[in-house]
Amino acid sequence: MAKLIKIYEENPNEKEIEKVVSVLKKGGLIIYPTDTVYGVGCDITNAKAMEKVAKIKGVKLNKANFSFICNNLSNLSDYVKQIDTPTYKILKKAFPGPFTFILKGNTNLPKSFKNKKTVGIRIPANNIIRALIEKLGNPIVSTSIYDEDDLIEYTTDPELIFEKWQNKVDIVIDGGFGGNIPSTVIDLSDGKFEILREGKGDATLL
Repeated sequence: MAKLIKIYEENPNEKEIEKVVSVLKKGGLIIYPTDTVYGVGCDITNAKAMEKVAKIKGVKLNKANFSFICNNLSNLSDYVKQIDTPTYKILKKAFPGPFTFILKGNTNLPKSFKNKKTVGIRIPANNIIRALIEKLGNPIVSTSIYDEDDLIEYTTDPELIFEKWQNKVDIVIDGGFGGNIPSTVIDLSDGKFEILREGKGDATLL
């Protein structure tokens, strides 16, 4: 049974952040707020936890298109091939913000992603998830949580999320109501600027 933990974005409580990080380090799954929709994720270094996230999504791990949520651009060199100056300028302008960028992965990708040539990178403008990643010391693997209701694609109420997901994850963070528009996905992996999904981020500003 999951725990529902209230954390305020304006000033995330350090003890609560530590509790969540402790669960992540043990291979637990968490649901957390971002600057777009709520997501489900785990420690990128824990293969078993990533298998669980893939199972929830109904996909095989090596076929999953998960994003890596990072705290800042310095995390990029861990998993992404060296990027050129124009690409870096776009990322610097966009992050933190409601974008996911597809970039070329490097040889340091976790074992489960070794066959992948690209990876999705997110740096949300949300203090809760970024405080978690900073404390954890590495990115988390993430995917959005969809609602099966045809009318509402994403559940925005953390208490309703808890009701639905409490048997599938270890912690649901109540960071207030979430959004219902996902991130804008932009592919920069081959040097072009290709919008794969229009979302909350305004690509015309980049």
